Amino acid sequence: MTDIEIAYGVKKKDILDVAKSIGIEKENLILYGNDKAKIINCDNNRNGHLILVTAISPTPMGEGKTTVSIGLNDALKKINKNSIAVLREPSMGPVFGMKGGATGGGYSQVIPMEDINLQFTGDFDAISAANNLICAAIDNHIYFDNKLDIQKVTFNRCLDVNDRFLRSIKGEREESFNITAASEIMALFCLAKDEDDLKEKLSNIVIGYNSKNEMIYVKDLNLQGSLAVLLKNAIKPNLVQSLENNPVIIHGGPFANIAHGCNSVIGTNMGLSLCDYVVTEAGFGADLGAEKFLDIKCRLNDLKPDCVVLVATIKALKYHGGVAKEDVLLENYDALKIGLANLDQHIDNLNQYGVNLVVCLNKFATDLDDEIQIVKTFCDEKGVSFSTSTAYIDGGDGAIDLANKVIELCDNPYDFKLLYEDSLSIKEKINTICSNIYHASKINYSDESNKIIEYLENNGKDNLPICIAKTQYSFSDEPKKLGAPKDFEVTVKDVRLYNGAGFITVLLGNIMTMPGLPRFPNYEHIDLIDGKVIGLS
Repeated sequence: MTDIEIAYGVKKKDILDVAKSIGIEKENLILYGNDKAKIINCDNNRNGHLILVTAISPTPMGEGKTTVSIGLNDALKKINKNSIAVLREPSMGPVFGMKGGATGGGYSQVIPMEDINLQFTGDFDAISAANNLICAAIDNHIYFDNKLDIQKVTFNRCLDVNDRFLRSIKGEREESFNITAASEIMALFCLAKDEDDLKEKLSNIVIGYNSKNEMIYVKDLNLQGSLAVLLKNAIKPNLVQSLENNPVIIHGGPFANIAHGCNSVIGTNMGLSLCDYVVTEAGFGADLGAEKFLDIKCRLNDLKPDCVVLVATIKALKYHGGVAKEDVLLENYDALKIGLANLDQHIDNLNQYGVNLVVCLNKFATDLDDEIQIVKTFCDEKGVSFSTSTAYIDGGDGAIDLANKVIELCDNPYDFKLLYEDSLSIKEKINTICSNIYHASKINYSDESNKIIEYLENNGKDNLPICIAKTQYSFSDEPKKLGAPKDFEVTVKDVRLYNGAGFITVLLGNIMTMPGLPRFPNYEHIDLIDGKVIGLS
């Protein structure tokens, strides 16, 4: 059966009963039918263990971080632990483009998967509307006298659809769109601690520059109040359930190859106040998602993970070992051993943060016992805990061993540390990430990026963390350099200040903030038949 057929075949609990299982009463919910709700408020006393799920470098086959995250939460519930998963919302761009859905798979899913993947409770629409109201206000202000002397606009419109045409538009001035998941509104929305902090972050967005090259802010347009009104419901986390009727919070959805790739801080804190164990994830590979989770989200919000789960698959390791996509199911021990270099580098990278770590092999029916043993032996030799998950086929039962290992690791002492200090210069921070995480031998800077960095440092913005936007497929800035490439250079093409979000975005290589659709987009398979959505997976 397809993922959506499995999802349709499961009997859902009323969302009120799901909420009660974690101590939330009806008066603290805004209901969206009987299978999803927004949580109005809850205690902010954070006592839970935070578990981060990340992965090796992505491949076209998918590594299954979300599937493992949901399965791990279901397994924790099966062994009578008070747990919850806190995940990101899918963007419709990938849903209609390459992925076809991002709510787990098989018997390890969140439901209602068709709603979650397609507009859900309207959070993305609200974020897009707030973003575009800023743009409308900017052009309106320029039209009527331009008292702020706006000479250069740096804030772009957004849309939650992959549309390469919108990368560059010429009207009265040149404009370009970002996909909503890459917008600054999405970034700051997910880093805000509460409504007041959200409004403060919105007010501090830099929208452009005047003739003296001074920054102009959203607060100069007196717009932050209206933006907060547009986001007043979106800021409330969404409660749904897994196929096994266990609670899941889904809130916010920034991309990790472009933005910081983590669900909302509000959602995470809510999970930590409700349950003893909180399973969350960071997008794409650990070099992007986990690095940003640790160096941005944790840094800005006094968080630290008690355990990190690093997901890998046999197929992906063979792919990183040089095997073509169509041949990854064939026996190839040599390629598998070569591909372990990718896993090795991710392990070493995460060890720099002093975290408790377990490697989880997301097991497929095609995996051979000898292949699994190769990966296990490798992890044993690295001194890293190892487990397999069959949650895709077996649901929570397939992740019991992983759950037990995670619980054990959560109780271990650890010395969490960030990769770099705030006091370093912008280039020192960029160089630290590129050298220590990507293992680049040289970092090149375009003339334009050098000018922007100099300007930011002269204007007191050098203390902000760095959010690097680059291809997710490689440690380098070239997607075809698989495995663990060495002696390569990366190029900083552009630098953008996300002052509201509180970080600086650095664009490496040919990364773009508005993706395009693939040659064979998934929208060709999606349809509505007899009132039911088909083609989501």
